[in-house]
Amino acid sequence: MKPAGLSAVPSLRRIGIVVFDGVKLLDFSGPAEVFVEANQHAGDYEVVVLSPGGGDVMTSVHARLGTEPVAGSGRFDTVLVAGSELAPPKFLTAELIEAVLDLSTRTRRLASVCTGSFVLAEAGLLDGRVATTHWKFTADLAHRYPTITVDDDAIFVRDGDVYSSAGVVAGIDLSLALVEEDHGAEVARRTAQGLLVYMQRGGGQSQFSASLQGPIARSSVVRKVTDHIRGNPRLPHTVSSLAEHANVSARHLTRLFRDELATTPAGYVATTRFEVACDRLNTGFGVAQAAQAAGYSSAEVMRRAFVARIGISPRKYQQRFTTTGPIAV
Repeated sequence: MKPAGLSAVPSLRRIGIVVFDGVKLLDFSGPAEVFVEANQHAGDYEVVVLSPGGGDVMTSVHARLGTEPVAGSGRFDTVLVAGSELAPPKFLTAELIEAVLDLSTRTRRLASVCTGSFVLAEAGLLDGRVATTHWKFTADLAHRYPTITVDDDAIFVRDGDVYSSAGVVAGIDLSLALVEEDHGAEVARRTAQGLLVYMQRGGGQSQFSASLQGPIARSSVVRKVTDHIRGNPRLPHTVSSLAEHANVSARHLTRLFRDELATTPAGYVATTRFEVACDRLNTGFGVAQAAQAAGYSSAEVMRRAFVARIGISPRKYQQRFTTTGPIAV
């Protein structure tokens, strides 16, 4: 089944967020806060918290959340189904599926966060579509629902008027993309800044950042040095200065970095500077400002680093990745 889009958008865009007992609080609160914050910057959203029967639901942090019943809740611009840390069979109730099917006929856009995709899938709303979910559940989603093409790495995916996102904070990325779709990049950017988050992760970006994918430092020496580098990227780090900071020899520090992080101290410094530069570019810094904040000796040195790593200049990176657009299929 496919959700039926509405021909007209109401003057006030109603955002229905579907929750249930065991819902992960951040899957609900992250998107909700994006739409509420957008209202400070020319947004026009009304957030309505829904559950199949209304009343209180128990969240993942054991706090109760008041809701309105789905029945009689009216039409929506967007319906977003939150997820849970529980295994899908524990929250995929007949009442929840029926409620989401009902909502799908009276919304312009339908979306899920994290394992909310299992609700859409069980309702048949993802049949023949591309979708994603939290990386821990992508294999299960593909196994249970073979008619869905599961993108196991995307932050979020758009397939027509149906959107799905990965876990937890990916719901914020998706919601910022929806705000951008409605009101443009500048409103979305100001919304992100108001929430102190980076408007940096388009839907096609991996669920795994370089920092999250890499090995984790095991020793206190390496942790001390990596914390020092990340906290002070502008310092003129050398292997000798870092070894002195950790009170070990340069040779010993290099061996520890190779053993624990599969890189050298200099390689770690280079990666850190690149990530800091990307963050600054994503939040609107100029190229020269980003280079200075990241510890590059000049904008030209940063340009060469970007070309070597990703094949494009910092300016082109900024133009390409500072909107939140999803993968559209």
